[in-house]
Amino acid sequence: MSNIIDGKAMAAALVEETAIAAAKFNDAHGIKPGLAVVLVGEDPASAVYVRNKVKQATNAGLNSIEHRLPADTSQQTLNQLVDDLNNDAKVHGILVQLPLPEHLDEEHIIQAIDPAKDVDGFHPLNAGALATGQQALVPCTPLGCLIMLQRTLGDLSGKHAVVIGRSNIVGKPMAALLLQANCTVTTVHSRTQDIVGICSQADIIVAAVGRANFVQADWVKTGAVVIDVGINAIEQDGKRKLVGDVDFAQVAPKAAAITPVPGGVGPMTIACLMKNTLTAANQQMQS
Repeated sequence: MSNIIDGKAMAAALVEETAIAAAKFNDAHGIKPGLAVVLVGEDPASAVYVRNKVKQATNAGLNSIEHRLPADTSQQTLNQLVDDLNNDAKVHGILVQLPLPEHLDEEHIIQAIDPAKDVDGFHPLNAGALATGQQALVPCTPLGCLIMLQRTLGDLSGKHAVVIGRSNIVGKPMAALLLQANCTVTTVHSRTQDIVGICSQADIIVAAVGRANFVQADWVKTGAVVIDVGINAIEQDGKRKLVGDVDFAQVAPKAAAITPVPGGVGPMTIACLMKNTLTAANQQMQS
């Protein structure tokens, strides 16, 4: 199908662009942009994410610094590590892999990271700056979605974008980014009335609700562009299968362009982490 947006290819191109810029940064400052990744515990999915991030950091010309801590790490120990990384001039970006073990306070850790090194874009100061149109480090998944849309459609001005979901990680920052790109933006969620009617008017749909095959064909007008952020594990024919929030088989024939799951937004999220690290490094050198 020719209308599939190849997230893997776009991510590879973005990582290559970052590597070229990172080499220039190294030439100018005598240091590679540094990304510190902290993994607490042995969560299998988190371990895979971290391994992929470390691999892509190398591909992007970054200095990757890994900190693996046992699941019973205390809040005090984790706080101290974050504080040390905040004060380490060789570290330009800090990512603490979520979720953390239950006894650790995620919100406290997010707020403990220096906003200038918050390459996840989760710190309240970065969230507030994004919401008010100021310079900010932006969450990687919405940033990846925006880049995919811009590289697929070009100028987004005047397009009606509907964001399905209102989470702090995807929905809210996605809406803010689309507003900055001069879209007309509607956010729909579990309490929205006539959600199908609203979505069916959209030029762009970004689905980030975490429900398998939630968006059906009658939600999507012919020629819309559909970005599927969801990653949901389902059982199909006795096998575990990953699907998105969009019923791909039904929606794809109507869409002008659509992201697959897997192979769509996921690779771009990791590529944008590398981009954010370079952005953070450049901003720190200018401050």
